[in-house]
Amino acid sequence: MMKDIFERLKAGELVRLDDPEFFRVNEVVSRTLALSPALNAATNVDELRAKLSEIISTSLDGSTTVFAPFYTNFGRFINLGKHVFINHACSFLDMGGITLEDHVLIGPKVNLITENHPLDPADRRGMLCKPILIKRNAWIGAAATILPGVTIGENAVVAAGAVVSRNVPDNTVVGGIPAKEIRTIF
Repeated sequence: MMKDIFERLKAGELVRLDDPEFFRVNEVVSRTLALSPALNAATNVDELRAKLSEIISTSLDGSTTVFAPFYTNFGRFINLGKHVFINHACSFLDMGGITLEDHVLIGPKVNLITENHPLDPADRRGMLCKPILIKRNAWIGAAATILPGVTIGENAVVAAGAVVSRNVPDNTVVGGIPAKEIRTIF
């Protein structure tokens, strides 16, 4: 049995824009774009949490705080734990899946990018997606970018402005472009 387009995206398979099921992706994107202005016009954290819950189709825990503006192109594959904090102006491109476990801190202007394109020019307009996992109690500093397929370990810290293209072990601080280990915590 053939996997549907959402399963193929999350599995990291090449999905071309002319795929016969791509209209389903466009439907989710259109819904998210329609709901986003109300999300970013929210006047308090509870209202914002409710609007984001509608976009991701899952109720966020009352302990999770998100500040506007918050940007996502898809929303359906965002999974947020308890006691998560997401600061202003973050962008989550989540077609590959984004999971933030409990007690994760996300600084302002952080980009979590699960979507990529092939290097081959003939396939470049296709999509290759890989999930991002940010484990418990990790802290992502201001304006850091986490690229497709990266796992940030438990208690890890990503320095402000870092570009993370490889997994970060538990209890490790990384920084720079590309991010490299700076030190170990504990």
